[in-house]
Amino acid sequence: MSILSPTVELTKALISRPSVTPEDAGCQELLIEKLEALGFTIERLQFEDVSNFWARRGTQSPLFCFAGHTDVVPTGPEKNWTHPPFEPTILEGYLYGRGTADMKGSIAAFITALERFIEHHPDHNGSIALLITSDEEGPFINGTTRVIDHLEARNEKIDWCIVGEPSSTDKTGDVIKNGRRGSLSAKLKVTGIQGHVAYPHLVRNPIHEAVPALTELAATVWDTGNDFFPPTSFQISNINAGTGANNVVPGELEVDFNFRFSTEVTAEELKESVRNTLDRHKLEWDIDWVLSGNPFLTAEGDLVEAAQQAIKAVTGMDTVLSTAGGTSDGRFIAPTGAQVLELGPVNATIHQVDERVKVKDLDILSDLYENILARLLTSLK
Repeated sequence: MSILSPTVELTKALISRPSVTPEDAGCQELLIEKLEALGFTIERLQFEDVSNFWARRGTQSPLFCFAGHTDVVPTGPEKNWTHPPFEPTILEGYLYGRGTADMKGSIAAFITALERFIEHHPDHNGSIALLITSDEEGPFINGTTRVIDHLEARNEKIDWCIVGEPSSTDKTGDVIKNGRRGSLSAKLKVTGIQGHVAYPHLVRNPIHEAVPALTELAATVWDTGNDFFPPTSFQISNINAGTGANNVVPGELEVDFNFRFSTEVTAEELKESVRNTLDRHKLEWDIDWVLSGNPFLTAEGDLVEAAQQAIKAVTGMDTVLSTAGGTSDGRFIAPTGAQVLELGPVNATIHQVDERVKVKDLDILSDLYENILARLLTSLK
C-alpha cells in the first residue's frame, strides 16, 4: 500500500466527519490544533448554530487570508453512492467522499501548504490568516459575513484572500475565479379576483395579466456585459397559481425569479426597472427581494499575478481568469477592499453523488498555495 501524503490524509480525516450545514462535526477543532502548532492565534466565533474561527499568525501588514468552509451539502440517499459518503475511499487514483472537492480538499491543502511554508520561512513578511465557517452551503447569515463584520468593527483588513472553492474545470489550476456575478432573487405576487371560469366578466385572472409583463422582463437586455462579465441574465425559476380545479380562476399568482448581474448594473437599478414594468402593465403586485451578493472583481494586482505565476511554475499551464458560476463567500470579503481569488480543485462532481477528486490533484493544490504564499510574503518574485 502506497503512503499517502499529509494533504490526502488530512482530507480523509475531514471527510470522515459528517459536517452537513450548519454542523461542523469537529472539523474546525482538528484544524485549530494544527494551526496552533504553527503559531496561529485562534478566535472561535460561534454565531447562533454556526461555528466559525479566525486564525492569525503575525501582526504586520500585508495580511494574506485563506477562506473556506467545513460544511457540506446533504448526500441524498446514501444507497445511491458507490462508497459511503463519509467513509473516504481511494479507488483508481480518485478520493471519493462528500466534500472532497467542495471544499475539504482545499482546506487540507491550506494547512499542509502553511506547514511547509512556515517551516521554510518562519520569519515571513506580513501576516497570514484563515477564515473558516460552517455556513457557506446554508443560509449564509451567521458565517463569513458575520466574521467580516467582526473584523471590520476593529478595522482589521485583509489585503489578499484566496477562497478554496473548486474553480478548476479539467485540470487543477486551469481556471481561477477573479470575480463573481451578483445574485438578486425575488418572489413576486400578482393579485387578481378568483371566480368561475364560465364568468370571465366577474374575475380578474392574475396569470393572464402577468404573462405580458413576465414576457417583457424575459426579453429585456439589461446590459451587454464587459471584458470580465457576461450580460446580466433574468430567469424565472417557479410559477405557482390555481386551486387545483380546472374551473376556477385563481386569485393569486406567485413567481420566483433571479438576476445574475454584472458590474454594469446595480441591484437598485434592476429593482426599479422591474417595478416600472409591473406598473406599466397595471398589475396589482407585491414583491420581496433577496440580494445574495453584489458582483465583485479583482481585475489585476499582486494576487492575480502571484496566482498566475504559481500555476505556471507548478503545472506548466497558463490559467484562465473567469467570473462564471454561482456565488461564493468572496462576495462578503471583496467589499472590504481585499483582492479576492477563488482557486481550488476540479468542480465536475461537486454536490453530486460520488463526489471525488484525483488524489494527485490535492498535492498539486497544496503546492500552488505554498508557491503563492512564497511569492507574496517572501522575496520570491
